[in-house]
Amino acid sequence: MSIALGELAVRFGCELRGDPDVRVDHIAPLESAAAGSLSFLANPKLTPLLIATHASAVVLEPRSAESCPVGALVDRNPHATFARIATLLYPSPVPTPGVHPSAFVDPSAEVDPSAEIGAQSLIGPGAIIGARCLVGPACIVGAQARLGADGRLVARVTIERGVVIGERALIHPGAVIGADGFGLARDGEGWVKVPQVGGVRIGDDVEIGANTTIDRGAMDDTVISDGVKLDNQIQIGHNVFIGLHTAIAGCTGVAGSTRIGARCMIGGHVGFAGHIEICDDVVITGKSAVPHSIKQPGIYSGVVGLEPVKTWHRIVARMKLGVRREQRRR
Repeated sequence: MSIALGELAVRFGCELRGDPDVRVDHIAPLESAAAGSLSFLANPKLTPLLIATHASAVVLEPRSAESCPVGALVDRNPHATFARIATLLYPSPVPTPGVHPSAFVDPSAEVDPSAEIGAQSLIGPGAIIGARCLVGPACIVGAQARLGADGRLVARVTIERGVVIGERALIHPGAVIGADGFGLARDGEGWVKVPQVGGVRIGDDVEIGANTTIDRGAMDDTVISDGVKLDNQIQIGHNVFIGLHTAIAGCTGVAGSTRIGARCMIGGHVGFAGHIEICDDVVITGKSAVPHSIKQPGIYSGVVGLEPVKTWHRIVARMKLGVRREQRRR
């Protein structure tokens, strides 16, 4: 597919500076772009790369337009506009309606005629697969689970019994949704497993990364709201609630019954204690530990670099002493 800059400017509401008949057919970074390439600039610190680029066009904000030596699509949010254009150039696979001969669909399941069920996949009793869904190879959709319209399970995704997923979901390989939460009751020196009888409810337009796991609730449901974006290898514990349009980077762990508000941005490898609440519009930087609730929007960090253990003990002692002194002053 190739698209003229004039068409892109009209479709996405950009200001075009350059020849409207120039066409782009792929995306590339500024430094390696060539004829036919579309690139973008969102960070003015990278202006030297812009000046030297060989792209056919660049999506950028107004303050950078004068430095652009090639066609420019000017927009106040160049990264988002670039993403929308890239989606046009690289459309998602269109389902080929039907069930692969090696797949198994339980007779009581409902699969929309426009959906595709890939090789070696299993659709369990009472499961519902919506219109235009694409269930890739080796996926499992458990009993009574539901996948809303235009959902895509890329490959080897496990959706456990009773999980409900909204429309336009994108779930990457290896994700497991609805496994038992880590519910155990201490009994002497051992443990008694607590049955996990809740479910998982996932809203519309949610993306879940590779090998991410979302546990089912103990009694109530684990809830992932509309527009949430989860990176790879994230662990979401039982009865967690994640609010609208929150994004969480890889290797983060959220312990059970924690509530994270709307529009939060969570960096990679953050650890959340259980039974705490994070308000809306919070940013938490990577590798932070979150042991308590956050009640005010803002940017939070809580990471201390690695030290030899004896040095670390001295640092902790001094930190505690400083906290006590501050408390006395108050």
